[in-house]
Amino acid sequence: MIDIRTVSPNDAEQILGYCKTVGGETDNLTFGAEGLSITVEEERKFIEDFLGSDRQIFLVAEENGEIVGIAHFSSSPKPRLAHRGEIGLSVRRSVWGRGAGTRLLEKLIRFARDTAGVKLISLEVRSDNHRAISLYQRFGFQTAGVFPGFLNIGGEEVSADLMILRLP
Repeated sequence: MIDIRTVSPNDAEQILGYCKTVGGETDNLTFGAEGLSITVEEERKFIEDFLGSDRQIFLVAEENGEIVGIAHFSSSPKPRLAHRGEIGLSVRRSVWGRGAGTRLLEKLIRFARDTAGVKLISLEVRSDNHRAISLYQRFGFQTAGVFPGFLNIGGEEVSADLMILRLP
């Protein structure tokens, strides 16, 4: 069974390992098998900055003590930007199609609406990542535009869709 919970600073090392694994499984992310270029201590600080905030949240999906997905939502305290926020989400290939992404996204949207009080959520997704786009569309996200050359993977430019969800 996959459990969803708020991240802990103690997850820092496992998250960095997760990022290397998931980055090596797909080219849909902003990083590859090298993972994130930060130390465990830097990741721990990043996590601590999320905790206790009503403007951001960081979640993990966990199965048998192993992190199999991560998701985060962030919004700005600046008055002109406080009405909107951004999300990021990734899930291990081994749990694709088992509801981890759906459950993470549900919790992010609920937090954004009920706690952060935003009216607009945005995300970027590879234009050819039809599986992820379908997930986002099920929640009401709509494509607002395309960013040509958003990623450069092995010398090839890859486009991304900017998707937006308006909250009631």
